[in-house]
Amino acid sequence: MTEQLRLMAVHAHPDDESSKGAATMAKYVSEGVDVLVATCTGGERGSILNPKLQGDPYIEANIHEVRAKEMAEARDILGVKQEWLGFVDSGLPEGDPLPPLPEGCFALQDVDEAAGRLVKLIRGFRPHVITTYDENGGYPHPDHIMTHEITMVAFEAAGDPERYPEAGEPWQPQKLYYNQGFNRPRTLALHEALLARGMDSPYGEWLERWQKMGRERTLTTYVPCGDFFAIRDKALIAHATQIDPDGGWFRVPLDLQREVWPTEEYELAKSLVATSLPEDDLFAGIRNN
Repeated sequence: MTEQLRLMAVHAHPDDESSKGAATMAKYVSEGVDVLVATCTGGERGSILNPKLQGDPYIEANIHEVRAKEMAEARDILGVKQEWLGFVDSGLPEGDPLPPLPEGCFALQDVDEAAGRLVKLIRGFRPHVITTYDENGGYPHPDHIMTHEITMVAFEAAGDPERYPEAGEPWQPQKLYYNQGFNRPRTLALHEALLARGMDSPYGEWLERWQKMGRERTLTTYVPCGDFFAIRDKALIAHATQIDPDGGWFRVPLDLQREVWPTEEYELAKSLVATSLPEDDLFAGIRNN
């Protein structure tokens, strides 16, 4: 291709872009790809997960502004562009039975109506590839599931001039992927490597849960991006309210990660171009067309 390649990553909250596919995005930015993160909500109902910041009255009173500032810092670290879709965080309901979702939140929006905002962004940015979550949301947060739903509608609708005619000139993305960076093969490889080196592994309980679930996602695409793991971690730490820099995210040394599993993984969900699996490039089948 002679035109610049473009990648759009659709995420539910600020910080999701730094924990899912961040090294991939940084790698593509370094190669001259134009990368845009679409953030569906402001993360207004996210808990303050960093124990060092819990109880801070300013953060609690201004969580929306604080998380927007964190997003701006992470965006600059990764070198990506970023746009807000402007929906309100649904929060993660807890309890038995689960409480109802808050009125007006993202997860309660009409899917087709909400997808219109993403269609407009797709038509303006014109991505060749889009990444998002699978039908389970990666994990069953209502905003993650809703992100999947609107992305599926928008991927199909963006190229159709009869749908959302007010949203700009039609543009059809060529490929759609699900983020699958938290997968059992990777986790097992890192777990065994840590134990073999006499180190503690944070993954024992994860692997037990996977064993009980029994089903694994199909990994189709392995993007080599180990050289960008440090940038990924720096972007994640920028989301200070959400990430404890001394927590489990950072217990596996980067050198070990690069040696044992230097890729980020995806599941190819839709492709309008010919490609052969497995892939090592989200733009496979597009670059040479």
